[in-house]
Amino acid sequence: MAKPHVSDTNLNRRKFIQYGSLAVGSSIVAACTGGGSGPSESTDLGEDPIKVGVMYSTTGTIAIVEKSLQDATFLAIEQINTGTGPWEANGAGIAGKKIEKVVVNPDSNWDLYNQMSKRLIDEDQVVCVLGCYTSASRKSVLPVFEEKDAILYYPVYYEGNECSSNVFYTGAAPNQQITDSIPYCYENFGPKGFFIGSDYIYPKESNRIAKAELEKAGGTVVGDEYAALGTTEFITIINKIKAAKPDFVLSNLVGDSIPAFYRQFKDAGITSDDIPIMAYPTTEEEIQAMGPEYSTGHFTSFNYFQTVDTPENKAFVEQFQAMFGKGRVTNGVMEAAYLQTFFMAQAMKQVLEEGGELTPGNIREATRGQEFDAPQGKVKIDPDNYHTYLYSRIGKWKEDGQAEIVFATDAAVKPIAWSQTLYKGRVCEHTTPDDRSDPTKETGKDLEPVFL
Repeated sequence: MAKPHVSDTNLNRRKFIQYGSLAVGSSIVAACTGGGSGPSESTDLGEDPIKVGVMYSTTGTIAIVEKSLQDATFLAIEQINTGTGPWEANGAGIAGKKIEKVVVNPDSNWDLYNQMSKRLIDEDQVVCVLGCYTSASRKSVLPVFEEKDAILYYPVYYEGNECSSNVFYTGAAPNQQITDSIPYCYENFGPKGFFIGSDYIYPKESNRIAKAELEKAGGTVVGDEYAALGTTEFITIINKIKAAKPDFVLSNLVGDSIPAFYRQFKDAGITSDDIPIMAYPTTEEEIQAMGPEYSTGHFTSFNYFQTVDTPENKAFVEQFQAMFGKGRVTNGVMEAAYLQTFFMAQAMKQVLEEGGELTPGNIREATRGQEFDAPQGKVKIDPDNYHTYLYSRIGKWKEDGQAEIVFATDAAVKPIAWSQTLYKGRVCEHTTPDDRSDPTKETGKDLEPVFL
């Protein structure tokens, strides 16, 4: 059985036995990498490195995309440790200290995310954790981070309606993805939408928000179907789509279900001209897995695509492919995993240069308001709600598996944690960095878009 947990340094026998027992007790192989990310990785961490947890699934049904988040995180850490890429001006390390990554693989098992986050914090004593993909895994670990007052950097678009002082959310909030994509569908495809998703919190809550947005625009939902996570048989749902005759499909399927659905959708004789798919979780990674011929003409709403035309993105794509292979593609969630690692490093650098210790409180305070010239453009951590100013974009998939960007904001959009269609005027505001009470605020007002 592969090691379920490793660090950049050797594990002692006691810790290996503990993690081995966790894997065996769960009847799974919770495998981890040996800390190696590519042929160029630095192995000399020097004295007193900064221990950071990296918690993504590289096996199981979500591994199709989560592995790319881990890879992007490894690239960022390598660049920080060696003083290359966006970190070149800072020199090697963070104020002279290298990052030691402590890597766990929860095997797409929500319970293991919870258990492994406890071990990262209590036993490995990492200063923070970079990780999670699904909302189910985030919800699983959230009580751990709040109870122990630890910091999680979470890089994935999500359903919003959450406001924790122990999480920095670097993926899209609903107003940075759903709010623009549903009016786009209504105006360009028609008023009738058929909604599908995997059967857990993110797809259901996102579709609930999207339904409210569609009805607000004057449209209607003619179908709402969910498939168990990992499902690869969609003929029944596709037949329901045919019968309902929608103007578009909104897909919130995740993981291995995505390639299966797109292939069967086309094999059923439905083209993008007949019924276009608008998706949130479908990225370059899943399209490469399914074959671009199955996605051509369909759409994804995301903050980043590999085709974004910025100098930072050109460098990011080149550096990622140099480490992991010319055949690899970049995608929106891995870009968020990449940029959040620099948010973390900038905050740590600030703390150390001011003579402070890397405590959760100090890291929290220093992360608020951090800015970074990311591949997607300039982004910023909102100091009030700990979400991130991000661009909103819609891409139309081409025959080469890349996106033609058909809609984009001119600048990063201020995040709003709560869906304003469902919860008018409700916002997330942390009045102080260590405010751990319920920071939800009812303004009763319509909120105007704000840009960075």
